[in-house]
Amino acid sequence: MVKTGKKIKELRTRFGMSQQELADKLGISRPAISQIEKGERKIAAEELIKLSEVFNISIDSLLDLKKEPEIILQEAKKRENLPAGRHGIKPQIRINVPQRNLEKFKEVLLYILNKVGSKPNVGETVIYKLLYFIDFNYYEKYEEQLIGASYIKNHFGPTPIEFEKIVRKMIKDGEIEKIKSSFFDFPQTKYLPVRKYNLDKLNGNEIEIIEDILKRLSDMNASQISEHSHNDVPWLTTEDGEIIEYESVFYRTSPYSVREYSGDI
Repeated sequence: MVKTGKKIKELRTRFGMSQQELADKLGISRPAISQIEKGERKIAAEELIKLSEVFNISIDSLLDLKKEPEIILQEAKKRENLPAGRHGIKPQIRINVPQRNLEKFKEVLLYILNKVGSKPNVGETVIYKLLYFIDFNYYEKYEEQLIGASYIKNHFGPTPIEFEKIVRKMIKDGEIEKIKSSFFDFPQTKYLPVRKYNLDKLNGNEIEIIEDILKRLSDMNASQISEHSHNDVPWLTTEDGEIIEYESVFYRTSPYSVREYSGDI
């Protein structure tokens, strides 16, 4: 419980959330959160489920039964030396984000924020799903990656694993700002652009896919777009807490498929 409590405190701090804010989300008292973080109080099963939803991670990861992937941003051409596992222990999964993917992620996110970021319904959860549909729609249509982010399956739908680390860097570099807001009395994390997107980094096909997704989905609230993602084949065919495979887009059904397939019987 002590280890889990420390993990919860770390996640709460990382999300910029006070003990009272987390208590409100769980429907318990602030002192109870303090006791949980100190390892002095057991966590009920329904509280674990709510915590995994709040922090967008699996219960296994929350309990440290399954390690979260380590995200490495390759901002220079030189690759980092990755230490090998020792004593028969399986090394932590590492996801490398090449320079090209990092720059593409930034520009697509800035494009989204400049276009629809000011909408009251567009918080962090909606942005996650917009990125997912942009990435997977592009891959289905062109068999190439646009951003190429890694999306994990959780209760709220697909979540880009790299998002948090890239956004922290963008905030530090003065490209976006993070604000706490509310939508129909529900706490909401919003991101607003500080600079405009660079069109030189996006080609015509990429902009067409992005615009199509924003036109069709950006008016949905977090619950609506999450439910929409739950009926997409890539999400349906993935186990909870696992990374969603891009290849699964070729088994999509209407109305999710964005490509016409020949030879269908």
